[in-house]
Amino acid sequence: MSYQTITVRDVITEKIGRNTFLPAIQREYVWSPYQIEKLFDSLMCEYPISSFLFWRIREENKKMWTSYEFIRDYDGEHPHNKTANLDGVNQDIYLVLDGQQRITSLNIGLRGSFRYFYRKWKKTYLYLNLLKPTDENDNPEELTYQFLFKEDASYMPKLNGPQFWFKVGEILNYDDAEDAKDAIEPTLLNCTDEEKKSALRMIGKLHSRINVSKIINFYEEKSDNYDKVLEIFIRTNTGGAKLEYSDILLSTATAKWRELNAREEIHSFTDNINKIGSGYNFGKDFVMKGAMYLTEDLPIQYKLSSFTQSNLEKIEDHWETTKECIHQSIQLVHSFGFNDKNLVTKLALLPIAQHLKKTKRNGYLTSSNINDVIEQNNIQQWLVFFIWKNALGSSTDTVLSTLRKIIESNSSKYFPHEEINKQLGIEASFTDDEIINVLTTNYSTRYSFLILSLLYPGRDWKGNRFNEDHIFPQSEFTKAKLTKRGYDEEKITKYQSYYNTIYNLELLDDIENKSKNATPFDVWITSRDANFKQRHSIPNLDNYDFDHFIEFVEARKELLAEKFRAVKFIDFIDN
Repeated sequence: MSYQTITVRDVITEKIGRNTFLPAIQREYVWSPYQIEKLFDSLMCEYPISSFLFWRIREENKKMWTSYEFIRDYDGEHPHNKTANLDGVNQDIYLVLDGQQRITSLNIGLRGSFRYFYRKWKKTYLYLNLLKPTDENDNPEELTYQFLFKEDASYMPKLNGPQFWFKVGEILNYDDAEDAKDAIEPTLLNCTDEEKKSALRMIGKLHSRINVSKIINFYEEKSDNYDKVLEIFIRTNTGGAKLEYSDILLSTATAKWRELNAREEIHSFTDNINKIGSGYNFGKDFVMKGAMYLTEDLPIQYKLSSFTQSNLEKIEDHWETTKECIHQSIQLVHSFGFNDKNLVTKLALLPIAQHLKKTKRNGYLTSSNINDVIEQNNIQQWLVFFIWKNALGSSTDTVLSTLRKIIESNSSKYFPHEEINKQLGIEASFTDDEIINVLTTNYSTRYSFLILSLLYPGRDWKGNRFNEDHIFPQSEFTKAKLTKRGYDEEKITKYQSYYNTIYNLELLDDIENKSKNATPFDVWITSRDANFKQRHSIPNLDNYDFDHFIEFVEARKELLAEKFRAVKFIDFIDN
């Protein structure tokens, strides 16, 4: 490798987008606006910003590797890099192996923008406050220079001291520092002489650091050996954001898939499944794990030794089926009422996806066949216990391997929940001690929906969205309101210890929940049909007003405990 130096300006204007791109083995851009501001502050403070590693590829080999453009205008809604078009590049190209985040940040700060959401979507640009003193900073963690992403120069944030904001990227327009000073001087008429001198000095330094000083130090690797380059990449990316094996797998797949572009396929699919229902937050790690799990005879573990050419080709060959089955499994659990918050163990979807792959039942998700409906209820119940009992534990890959074997050997067309529970030692029931623990689960926590869903066996979850609802409205349980009712401290403590637990929770569909709103329960109950009490485990009491809340809790405790003791899987019906 050979060592070279270059200016920031030359990197941004002469290399990026012309002959310098990103390899498929690179992860996506993840820096925040503050990290970009801090990078530019380091440049101005003359701090080192580490070296860079470029991989030089001969022109005749430029299309052997999938490459991507650097981001110029970052958009939080569409953060993915575009595939580079190399048809018009008639020279050797460079792929950045180390330094992607820093170079992209320089590109955004000098030539582009950063669009992010805070109350609303904002497209911002990097500015430098030329009037901020640089000798009054006693905290080394704070920025010496005042860089800030703003929508425009006119916006004045609530900051101490004078402000004159210069759009940093405009410094590229000036070949000479004096030209930059001459350009801004007429706009400094309202400044004091000292402020004017300070601003001109700062613009001169900015020009020097960006346009003159050769502060970008990079090594150039010329090898044509991809495995060697991959090893260099892994070693140089051990710091910063952790390099996951899924990153390597994705990167390697991108280079070795024969027909499909792995990076684009996986990112597109991940975006797609995250749009199901109210939205999920699946990452490429889940998708790649699913691809390995659902591809026959492939190891599940993230080991470099597993990422052979033949294994990657198998993943590609099974990719369409993999996508379909993962998508169906998410749709299924979404129909159960699960969302991103209460689907605590996302990997629990993989055995469901494998089952769907093996059985190949068309229309299964919308089927009204009685046994299909029963099976789906059993899957829903199995999933609750699997998550609640923490069946995956710390031995994730071992458990997943066991599940894969069970489903692969299953001779029935129905999900083998009994065999899974037996093999993993899952008790699909609650002990009395567990029931006490379950009943004290708080509203809108990780497991609250799971627990509540078990209280509604046989419920038609399809086409309905269910919400956790306080039976007695939670707005009535503030200390101020309880005190106003004349309750003593002991009673207030009791009310507040119960109101936010399963004792006072139910599942209502959207229509019911909106119509109930904060209606007092003693009023609401009078408008319900005869089955309401049974459906929601409401005890028969003479009075449901707020003063009888503790009596309500004590009575409902027994009903809930009885229901939890009676939880069981439904038997199939002979056709």
